[in-house]
Amino acid sequence: MKINARLKKIGDLVEANSFCLDVGCDHALLDIYLVKQNKNIKVIASDIAEGPLEQAKNNIKRERLENEIEVRLGAGLKTYQEGINTIIISGMGGRNIVGILKDSPKVLKNIDTLILSPNNYQEEVKRYCCKNGFYIENEEFVRDSRFIYQIIILKHGKQKYTKKDYFFGPVFLIKKGPLFHEYYEREKKSREILLTLLPKNYRYKKHVIKKEIEMIKNEIED
Repeated sequence: MKINARLKKIGDLVEANSFCLDVGCDHALLDIYLVKQNKNIKVIASDIAEGPLEQAKNNIKRERLENEIEVRLGAGLKTYQEGINTIIISGMGGRNIVGILKDSPKVLKNIDTLILSPNNYQEEVKRYCCKNGFYIENEEFVRDSRFIYQIIILKHGKQKYTKKDYFFGPVFLIKKGPLFHEYYEREKKSREILLTLLPKNYRYKKHVIKKEIEMIKNEIED
């Protein structure tokens, strides 16, 4: 069964012997990939929509993994059960991810690892998690078709971060590399376009965007 580059990268980042809850599992392709890696990974595949879950069940059955992957209908972390130590949320907007985490603070206390890949508002996701008992252990970029995505791995613990750390990602600032430069070159260009479109009275917004453009230039041109 084919799996896209983003999901494969997420799957490769899951530690052996993990018990995962995949929130918004869609067609369960990631979950099938996980249990086939022979890393003793247990998975619960959950989704709020019945349609994708039916397709997930069909895919799991086709791979003969009915005894390996449990499928649950439910919103966010409501499908959590005792023993789960890893939460995976991928392919959603960052604010949706924050909303899911905010909705179940008691569950988060029992989680060792968060593996998150928001489509946007990554800075907000990092800020929320790091202010609620987690620190950023690792960050990865992955190219999937025309897009470059961030994957954030967080662990229980505390660490102080600067505004720049949250904006870029503290691990990304150390690693950098070609995808870092390409990703933030695109971010710079999108902000430059936005500056030309904003009305003149949006002075504060323009000020913030100019500061961000300058910050990006300093990192990708050094």
